[in-house]
Amino acid sequence: MPEQTATAQAQPGRPAARRRPALSPSRASDFKQCPLLYRFRAVDRLPEVPTKAQLRGTLVHSVLERLFALPQADRVPANAKELLEPAWTELSAERPEWTELFEADKPEDVEEWLRSAAKLVDSYFGLEDPTRLDPEACELHVEIELGSGVLLRGYVDRLDVAPTGEIRVVDYKTGAAPREIGEAKALFQMKFYAVVLWRLRGIVPRQLKLMYLTDGQSLAYTPDEAELLRFERTLEAIWQAILKAGKTGDFRPNPSKLCGWCDHQAHCPSFGGTPPAYPGWPEPDAGEESPIDRAD
Repeated sequence: MPEQTATAQAQPGRPAARRRPALSPSRASDFKQCPLLYRFRAVDRLPEVPTKAQLRGTLVHSVLERLFALPQADRVPANAKELLEPAWTELSAERPEWTELFEADKPEDVEEWLRSAAKLVDSYFGLEDPTRLDPEACELHVEIELGSGVLLRGYVDRLDVAPTGEIRVVDYKTGAAPREIGEAKALFQMKFYAVVLWRLRGIVPRQLKLMYLTDGQSLAYTPDEAELLRFERTLEAIWQAILKAGKTGDFRPNPSKLCGWCDHQAHCPSFGGTPPAYPGWPEPDAGEESPIDRAD
């Protein structure tokens, strides 16, 4: 039987234990899209500069998490928008490099950016009424070791549990509802969470819900056990392929339309670049998703 694997905690006077390498939805999706992209992000850890749109997504996620920490009656648009500036102050203090995307002598740029985030918050309220919801958890860290030994790890934006025990997994997307490629990527992420929750709780989620805030659309999907079993095998196959590539360093590029959004073209052979010397497979902990990953 699969069993839940707890994250190791450091003991007083001892160094923190190194966590086992795990598979997250973002890194699994990276490898599926392009093995070399996985290497750049998980092994080489090449830096990536987030866009203002990505930062806005991170901010809106933080605001919605804080919104659900308020009493139900207080979860109204005005209170949500009042959370924007404090949330940005906290996020930028944790990641001061993010402020470098804005010109220091143009505070109006930050104000305009915050107003654009406020529009996404308003759009959220057009999709559902949070005063009528009582989520079990927001930004829930989940982790499970499958029977095959693959460790899955990630963060669920919101988990709703009905009095009858039915589970709904909710994910906020701050972009527009995607076309075919983007929708498949989003469903891949949601099925990943569905597998983890199914194995943790023994219950197939009743609904996977994607909420697209730019255009105010929701997409709902109902998985079944047979589908999740097939997807679990897909994740196991991806992890085995990652381990095989890790032994040899043979992470090959897979050119596609998505290359136009890649930060690493200068290191990619498909664009005339040269990857850094392969550092070897150090069993990187590639399962931890960044706030930018989770807001994507």
